[in-house]
Amino acid sequence: MAPNNQSGARIDQNVRHWHAIYVRSRAEKKVLSQLEEMGLKAYLPLITKVRQWSDRRMKVDEPLFRSYVFVYSNAKEYIPILNVYGVLKFVSFENQAVNVPENQILAIKKFVADYERGEEYRMQNFEELKEGQLVRIITGPMKGLKGRLESIENKRHLIVYIDVVGQYIPVHLPRAKVEPVYDDEKGKSKQIGR
Repeated sequence: MAPNNQSGARIDQNVRHWHAIYVRSRAEKKVLSQLEEMGLKAYLPLITKVRQWSDRRMKVDEPLFRSYVFVYSNAKEYIPILNVYGVLKFVSFENQAVNVPENQILAIKKFVADYERGEEYRMQNFEELKEGQLVRIITGPMKGLKGRLESIENKRHLIVYIDVVGQYIPVHLPRAKVEPVYDDEKGKSKQIGR
């Protein structure tokens, strides 16, 4: 007998959906490889960063969302996926793996492609932003998403925590892609805690 979802409807155990899985730190690439070896469709958004060591500079591919890998799977594949070394759990709500809509996966892929192309937006005279401030992404595939400004890496790049499938995920963004979210009554930008 097939389990029921939250609305009481039966879940078809053969239908595949995208799911986010939480994995051990720095095990994202290994988990991706193992999932692909099992014949599963999996996605790990990677961005290229330049890292400086004492003796050299190198370009390295780093996960956009640390400790998360996306997998296209059905209910029958949950246990084999959980048995992959490095996989800790499915991102879930009320003990049900949360489906990640296809359009969110496509938006992430577009964001990564834009990032890799170095697509920057023209800098303007921007209002000063503060850490902890609520901001809205104003352009690109994540347009309209809100998050909390975690840190300002330099005057042009920010780390914003956005809510993706019930988890707060850090996203690196150019300053030109965000604007402050204002409290309607006072015209002041909102400060929020984590």
